[in-house]
Amino acid sequence: MPTAVCIGETMAMLTPVNGVPLHRAEELHCSIGGAESNVAMGLAAMGLDAHWVGRVGRDGFGSRIIDDLRGHGVGVTGVEVDPALPTGLYIKVPAQEPDPDAGSSVLYYRQGSAASAMGPATLAAPAVAELIGKAGLIHLSGITAALSEDCRTLLEILLKAPRSGRLITFDVNWRHALWEGQDPSILQRLANLADIVLVGKDEAEHAFGTTDEAELRALMPDPAVVVIKNEAISAIALHRDGTRDEVPALSVDVVEPVGAGDSFAAGYLSGVLFGLDQKASLRRGHVAAACTLTVHGDRGPLPETAELTGILACSDEQWTGIRVSTGRFDVPEKSTTP
Repeated sequence: MPTAVCIGETMAMLTPVNGVPLHRAEELHCSIGGAESNVAMGLAAMGLDAHWVGRVGRDGFGSRIIDDLRGHGVGVTGVEVDPALPTGLYIKVPAQEPDPDAGSSVLYYRQGSAASAMGPATLAAPAVAELIGKAGLIHLSGITAALSEDCRTLLEILLKAPRSGRLITFDVNWRHALWEGQDPSILQRLANLADIVLVGKDEAEHAFGTTDEAELRALMPDPAVVVIKNEAISAIALHRDGTRDEVPALSVDVVEPVGAGDSFAAGYLSGVLFGLDQKASLRRGHVAAACTLTVHGDRGPLPETAELTGILACSDEQWTGIRVSTGRFDVPEKSTTP
């Protein structure tokens, strides 16, 4: 079973119950959220030996994060508990009148968090060094790069190190609030050191100043593959040799978009680790994203193995006709027309 190690910050997430405004909320629902740990949970659900490496505070939020990840089959031996610094926290504020279509917003309380103190010493910890030594994939993101200079150094050490047969992947994960006042060109430099880069087309404009495929590949010439997540339209894999693969997104009855990008990353990367070609890997990404789009929360349950195999084996014509709603993939019959 391939081993994947995801490194980054996971925070406690508080959300007003029943969508009431934050200033009127009497109850807050507590859960956890973090791009890299979301990917780790998705990879575990896809059948990989998945681990999360990070730092949390010695507080109830930190304990909640460790317990939740362990409960989802994610290894937590590489998690360091800081005796002084707190676990990061964010509050998801529901969309409100007069413009409910503007979507929800997020308040971050992560400055000076335990995770912001990650650095070279994190990699030197025996448990972390052991995980990295056996990893077939190490997954990183641009969020970590924005947390602190030490966090950025940690990423550079990993990205510049000899691969020794492993893949290092980098999801840009643009967060405007984190990069305000910082130089976003750092993201380009770090991403170009990875083997596979994932970036949403919507965030590419903010992070790199363009959404043009040729320009993005010119900005990141070294990765073997740059995957562009083109929202509800398609996913595109741009290869170093100039070729491309594109797989249409599935038609989904969307309940909530939160977490779909991380689910796509987990599905796609699991396919790569299992040795599938780009088309099949992109399809796995779309299926995982669709499962998350049809539920409230950051992750949706995957189809059973037999159903998933059938979905991934669809003809191109069947694939474009699939309709996804909560807990259900409606796959059209295979055409018998010659």
